Amino acid sequence: MLNYCGIKKDLIPFVVDASPYKRGKYLPGSHIPVVEENRIKESKPDYVMILPWNLKEEISGQLKYIKNWGGQFVTVIPVINIF
Repeated sequence: MLNYCGIKKDLIPFVVDASPYKRGKYLPGSHIPVVEENRIKESKPDYVMILPWNLKEEISGQLKYIKNWGGQFVTVIPVINIF
């Protein structure tokens, strides 16, 4: 989806993945770096996009602390949803 939409690291500066095997690498095509979760706490983004939309409940539960600074979650598949 990111590649199809032409989204690069100038729009999404990083992605987070729980897998230690993916961290330190880049998403193919977009060249967005994959980092550790603590980067979310450091940067305190206004929005966190959950790319695996089918896991949105699990991931938003794990990252519920973003609500402490007013952050919101976004999914774009099957429709755009901000919560």
